Amino acid sequence: MKSEIDSMSENQVWDLVDPPEGIVPIGNKWVFKRKIGADRKGVDYEETFLPVAMLKSIRIMLAIAAHYDYEVWQMDIKTAFLNGLIEEDIFMDQPRGFDSKDKSKVCKLKRSIYGLKQASRSWNRHFDEVVKSFGFIKNEDEPCVYKKASGSMIAFLVLYVDDILLIGNDVGMLTSVKVWLCNLFSMKDLGEATYILGSRIYRDRPKRLIGLSQALYLDK
Repeated sequence: MKSEIDSMSENQVWDLVDPPEGIVPIGNKWVFKRKIGADRKGVDYEETFLPVAMLKSIRIMLAIAAHYDYEVWQMDIKTAFLNGLIEEDIFMDQPRGFDSKDKSKVCKLKRSIYGLKQASRSWNRHFDEVVKSFGFIKNEDEPCVYKKASGSMIAFLVLYVDDILLIGNDVGMLTSVKVWLCNLFSMKDLGEATYILGSRIYRDRPKRLIGLSQALYLDK
């Protein structure tokens, strides 16, 4: 709980303000296994859709990587939704564990929090703007697949909520993308991709073969 509070403070998720007249702030609670939203219709409930890479698109990108013997790296964005900016006026009660000297104030959200209906949409919009500023071009048919090319070097970025696949033919170029991402977001470097969406990635690079296995689900 403390680490989440610290992450919210680092990301400047809210400002403490006096409760506006006529506004009932949304409540909140800590959920440690699954996240439940408490916002209601009438509190800027619209526009909550989150585009994610389709499984078939991920398979296509992995097939391309196998055929051309591209690198396939994976990264995880920690507390991804806290990076999304909020355009609406949303007020929230102070969360339990937050050390405030004035308990009469409420939190005016500047950024998304987990469970908020707008969180996914605002995070994706922010990521899209940032990644395109680094020279990536969004795929017209798959909004969560991006490409960046420089001469003979090419890099693909595939986003699924807060998981990223980096695919490309030049280690230096991929490393520069990785460093750039780490400077912008709190990231976890997972190295060569081994799991994606619950599927184990098997690869035989000399034979240029790649496969996905869900044997873990069968074992369960």
